[in-house]
Amino acid sequence: MIKKYLFLIIMFGLFSMGSKTYAEIAYNFKFNGIDGKQINLADYENKVLVVVNVASRCGFTPQYSDLQKVWEDYKDKNVVIIGVPTNNFKQEPGSNKEIKDFCETNFNINFPMTEKIDVLGKNAHPFFKWARENYGNSAIPKWNFHKIIVGKDGKVANTFSSITKPSSEKFRKAIEKLI
Repeated sequence: MIKKYLFLIIMFGLFSMGSKTYAEIAYNFKFNGIDGKQINLADYENKVLVVVNVASRCGFTPQYSDLQKVWEDYKDKNVVIIGVPTNNFKQEPGSNKEIKDFCETNFNINFPMTEKIDVLGKNAHPFFKWARENYGNSAIPKWNFHKIIVGKDGKVANTFSSITKPSSEKFRKAIEKLI
């Protein structure tokens, strides 16, 4: 009988380890914008955020079109797309100006974009460290065009890998559920 209770206590402890208390929420973070202006996530409080690490020389780069479409379809419904250029996967060698020009010229991107930053490792932007600490390994980008969706409560609500297109029904339903 004692072994049974001990087993239940251990199992309960293992399953409850993933729940975090969120000492901070997403709206506490700031990024430097690709145009030099600051992107303060507090300006988007009570909105759904979709934070995507992006790159110009990636097989998933065509997802920029889908992200722009999601932005156009949902920006009036309190959804904000934020593109985060990174060279962590060696597919974004350009300068901030080159990245901005590429996005505007090829995809007419007009959603907020940060300057090029690290999303992995010890030099990762604090937002990405926070997402990992509070949501777990699925918040860690495994490749470019990894998507982190933050609910209106400022907590990570869902993540999607690079292979999930922003135009997919699964992705759009995840956003609509939070609106």
